[in-house]
Amino acid sequence: MNLTYIDWLIMLVYFAFVLGIGFALKRYMRTSNDFFLAGRAIPAWVCGLAFISANLGAQEVMGMGASGAKYGMVISHFYWIGAIPAMCFLAIFMMPFYYGSKARSVPEYLRMRFDEKTRAVNALSFAFMTVVSSGISMYAMALLIQTLGLFKGILPDAYIFHVSIIVSAVIVLGYIFLGGLTSAIYNEVLQFFLIVAGFFPLVWIGLRNVGGWQGIKQTLPASMTHSWRGMEHASTNPLGVEWIGLTMGLGFVLSFGYWCTNFLVVQRAMAAPSEEAARRVPLIAAIPKMFLPFLVILPGLIAVSVTSHVMLTDVGNPAHHAVSSTGNPNLYGAAGASAAASGSAPAALPLDQEHPHGIVPVKTDPITGAVVLDSNGQVVYDYNLTVPAMLLHYFPTGILGLGLTALLASFMSGMAGNVTAFNTVWTYDIYQAYINKKGTDAHYLWMGRMATIGGVLLSIAAAYAVTSFNNIMDALQLVFAIINAPLFATFLLGMFWKRTTGHAAFSGLTIGTLAAVVHHGLTLPVGDAVGIHGGWIHVVYQYPSDMAQNFWTAIFAFVINFVVTIVVSLLTKPRAETELVGLVYSLTPKPVETHLEWYQKPSTLAIAVLGVAVVLNVIFR
Repeated sequence: MNLTYIDWLIMLVYFAFVLGIGFALKRYMRTSNDFFLAGRAIPAWVCGLAFISANLGAQEVMGMGASGAKYGMVISHFYWIGAIPAMCFLAIFMMPFYYGSKARSVPEYLRMRFDEKTRAVNALSFAFMTVVSSGISMYAMALLIQTLGLFKGILPDAYIFHVSIIVSAVIVLGYIFLGGLTSAIYNEVLQFFLIVAGFFPLVWIGLRNVGGWQGIKQTLPASMTHSWRGMEHASTNPLGVEWIGLTMGLGFVLSFGYWCTNFLVVQRAMAAPSEEAARRVPLIAAIPKMFLPFLVILPGLIAVSVTSHVMLTDVGNPAHHAVSSTGNPNLYGAAGASAAASGSAPAALPLDQEHPHGIVPVKTDPITGAVVLDSNGQVVYDYNLTVPAMLLHYFPTGILGLGLTALLASFMSGMAGNVTAFNTVWTYDIYQAYINKKGTDAHYLWMGRMATIGGVLLSIAAAYAVTSFNNIMDALQLVFAIINAPLFATFLLGMFWKRTTGHAAFSGLTIGTLAAVVHHGLTLPVGDAVGIHGGWIHVVYQYPSDMAQNFWTAIFAFVINFVVTIVVSLLTKPRAETELVGLVYSLTPKPVETHLEWYQKPSTLAIAVLGVAVVLNVIFR
């Protein structure tokens, strides 16, 4: 791929800007509260955009594009039932607890509601989750740089992947180390607008070239263009899960577990200046969140709708980057490899009714470059590269720089969000709680910066661990199923049932997490090899897809935790009600809203948001 000086200039200006924000804010990082919680002084609308942007990392931009190409429009459920209801619930019911209790983190709230051991389990598991999530963003960014050949000719091919990981790590480390959460939040707002600016023209150009939404519907199987069709049975939809598994696994357990208990996003709301503003943050974020499927899922559907006719007739178009310009014959799959040998443009892979591939490339080992095969000897397609393939296929040089910067911004956003959450939980809930309880505020500020370095180093290790997944959303949902799903059961009972005890919370959380791990070890998606995808204990049952396995893993973890917590609570002594004021719903004064007009109340906005989500579900059913 040949980038012009304009492309490079756009990317360099972006990197200089994000590091500049870190340097500009460094002088304001005087206390640990400034570094970890942004002084609780960020406007609600800024926190709202940061709230959504922290989640708009590689797992959403590349992961949802990949999932759109692999599963179809059914992936919109991750937004319309898998995010919006949970975000509204967080705003109405849970933010008053988080903000009103003055807890500095989600694990600290668990200590206040239950006890130290419950806090410790959550702190350690959350730290692990943030490292894995950050590693996924880092891996995706390195894969993008390697695939697009940005360093080709500058570095030996064998070193490009490794150097890309290190470069991305250093940049994120720089601006988080300097400016803490404030730097991350303002960079996330910048990154949100960059992502919109980079992907809107990609979707617009792509739709025009495939005949719009009607063209996609005429090209792809009906199951890929509807969100609810075929949900009666796991075998009749691309996701491989029936409606019960979808609504319970994704719509309830995974979504509420993520949006309501994940400190990565809750931390952004807690940076708001008041409880009223903090409650508005998730609702503000929910408005653009509803429409993100049209920005991140549609590119995947467009990619698998591109036929060989389009590829072969547009060879002379400079906007369509062929193998000779990318330097990577695998970018357009097996057909691209054979075309590369003759110097011709690659023909697209066959578009069949069951497994459309379009311009989705085959998966290659990032270290050896060998084509990856599944357990049946069939070629594995690298859906993670769907969005980069779209950029090369549709964007000419000049505009390509903007698209690449939007992708890089999404990776930076994902990494930074997880690193800031990691350094806060490590410093407050692990280091201060169990290692050094009597340190000065200046010492904890120093430790936060050291934790930032440690989090980045651990993320590098995680980046190499996730290379075996051909869809990073599959990997991420597995982590959420094991960690967030059982945690949500603990929160649900703890906040709404005053009888829940600390011993019960600890027992349920531990056993629920172990149940998720055991379920993963006893099940395996069809076509996957035993190992990181499951079946490492013994294959008792096979799911139609990785996502189906993830949903049911979450359901098992939640139910087991829920039952164990109730049983142990009934067998142990509860805390006095006076100790639970502000921590349990029935014992907490309701937020005062008498000074607000009806249209200004969070509940009114939540109802409006939910109404729009229902309409979108009906339109794309």
